[in-house]
Amino acid sequence: MYKEMSDEDILARIRISEDNDAMEYLIKKYMPLVKKESRKLYIIGAEDEDLIQEGMIGLIKAIRDYRDNKGASFATFACVCVRRQMVTAVKSSNRKKHSPLNSYVSLYVSDGDSDTELVDELMADSNSEPEEILIDRMKRESVYDMIETRLSKYEKLVLAEYLTGDSYETIGERINKTPKSIDNAIQRIRKKLK
Repeated sequence: MYKEMSDEDILARIRISEDNDAMEYLIKKYMPLVKKESRKLYIIGAEDEDLIQEGMIGLIKAIRDYRDNKGASFATFACVCVRRQMVTAVKSSNRKKHSPLNSYVSLYVSDGDSDTELVDELMADSNSEPEEILIDRMKRESVYDMIETRLSKYEKLVLAEYLTGDSYETIGERINKTPKSIDNAIQRIRKKLK
């Protein structure tokens, strides 16, 4: 039925009665034009279907926006709209405006070495909440105050050395004390800071 009609008559039918079959007929009719135009262009990192999809968007815009009183045939107007849509897509791609989105790493794919997804590795812990940060800071200040007020000068020195991770023997050699003296000081520090 649509084969005997002109494109302009089909467009009028689409606008007046919202004939979906007429719309589908025009899309199928101009699909070769879209594919032909897509062969002339290339989007880096995209597939051929992506450019064809952009061309189809241009074709649908042409169907929506065509006015026969402007002096051009629908075929000419459709060709221009399809080409412009594709060229715009290529230019946008070359600007790399969306490169962060196009070169993403999925948080829901395992890294290959284990079954753990990246999102599980990145889950926020309680230390990332502002109130938790403040509470941790207050606890740390409280511990520093206790160290300053409750420990002797010798115990502070032993604690500083102990926090380096060295053995009692190494600490004792550095401050000229026996390992047993260092152990006793550590035990007193633990009791005082408990």
